[in-house]
Amino acid sequence: MAHLENLVLCRESQVSTLQSLFGERHHFSFPSIFIYGHTASGKTYVTQTLLKTLELPHVFVNCVECFTLRLLLEQILNKLNHLSSSEDACPTHITCETFNDFVRLFKQVTKAESLKDQTVYIVLDKAEYLRDMEANLLPGFLRLQELTDRNVTVILLSEIVWEKFRPNTGCFEPFVLYFPDYSIGNLQKILSHDHPPEYSADFYAAYINILLGVFYTVCRDLKELRHLAVLNFPKYCEPVVKGEASERDTRKLWRNVEPHLKKAMQTVYLREISSSQWEKIQKDDTDPGQLKGLSAYTHVELPYYSKFILIAAYLASYNPARTDKRFFLKHHGKIKKTNFLKKHEKTSNHLLGPKPFPLDRLLAILYSIVDSRVAATANIFSQDGEL
Repeated sequence: MAHLENLVLCRESQVSTLQSLFGERHHFSFPSIFIYGHTASGKTYVTQTLLKTLELPHVFVNCVECFTLRLLLEQILNKLNHLSSSEDACPTHITCETFNDFVRLFKQVTKAESLKDQTVYIVLDKAEYLRDMEANLLPGFLRLQELTDRNVTVILLSEIVWEKFRPNTGCFEPFVLYFPDYSIGNLQKILSHDHPPEYSADFYAAYINILLGVFYTVCRDLKELRHLAVLNFPKYCEPVVKGEASERDTRKLWRNVEPHLKKAMQTVYLREISSSQWEKIQKDDTDPGQLKGLSAYTHVELPYYSKFILIAAYLASYNPARTDKRFFLKHHGKIKKTNFLKKHEKTSNHLLGPKPFPLDRLLAILYSIVDSRVAATANIFSQDGEL
């Protein structure tokens, strides 16, 4: 397991729990496991790495790609069929329309010798999209072991807590496992592990320490930080390459990379230019405003939902709660007209200033002004908290 520890860093507790749940290959595992956590907290990577390293039979399906019931069920069955067939044989394509057909076909596919007497794992990434499909789908997956009488475990990966999944009619309760966000110490360890072989580990760790000191307050996404580390490292080690400084001359290295990190701060998450264009800026010391597509805005561009949260907060703070029904419901019924106004309502609400409001009211207004369905994810609540 030493190899697994080198592949998966800072997730020892979660890996140990999953290994305990998986048990031996021929043992019946837990019927369903629900893994949740924020974006880039290692859910998908840890699960895939663990299953591949232990060489357990599994299929991995992304629910964003398989956006209909038929696509989802056929993808699972055909991947399982590919696992059960020999390398020389060309497996036939399986079609499946309903979940009842899926249970029947699943029993047939898992009769193969290669899948016999061992647990089969079905991993559903972005599992929150299952809630938009048929009502029987999620309860069916949670009880798949019982329905098929096969040694199968369904693993659901999501950014949403289990309480937002649970159907009103009730269902089998999965084993719930939480992946917390990486701390700054975890990020330091993981990013330092990626150091180029031509440089010492201490030199790259010092660079990561500088990078996190600049970006950690605005970005804690491991993928984004990894991208920023790769893009800006050539500029950090430039004085060393030219022979103008040693690896221990931290002050000179910092002065060289500081302006470039400030430029990168303007485009965190945006990806308005490609990596090759960014490298050209670094090489030529081009003013970012001169390159088309790169942010040189005089205003801050907020994330999509943050704009609506701000609008909802404005409406909640300047409008009385009793007017919400009239403003945000299509069929609010008759409203009695009256010329009588309370004394304090004769004054403009804008002159009186914003009023406090509960979080539930803010979210209710948000859901009514956004056209598409808004999932109550960690992203929404984090944007809400930041604003």
